[in-house]
Amino acid sequence: QVQVTESGGGLVQAGGSLTLSCAASGSYSRITAWAWYRQAPGKQRERVATIDSSGTTNYLASVKGRFTISRDNAKNTTYLQMNSLKPEDTAVYYCNAAIVVDSRTLHREGQGTQVTVSS
Repeated sequence: QVQVTESGGGLVQAGGSLTLSCAASGSYSRITAWAWYRQAPGKQRERVATIDSSGTTNYLASVKGRFTISRDNAKNTTYLQMNSLKPEDTAVYYCNAAIVVDSRTLHREGQGTQVTVSS
């Protein structure tokens, strides 16, 4: 059973920082890409950041320059460093991994971690 688990959410004041982590566990060949999504109450789900196997990253325009996604392949983990947080960053953040199992690519998503930014 392959799964991913997020951690690191919490409450922070505007202008503060948080780092989210997401680790994969189970039996698989490799993780080709990671992504972070978020969803705020009453709003559409947004893809916040992605990182592929070559380390190429992409960001939602509203977080570019403030958030940094990274990956540690040895630890099967991805991180989302969030700086200069704003109240509009408040959401549940989900980690999604593209995982190769028996030559098939599966997507696994965690249960989410709440990030709340107070003004």
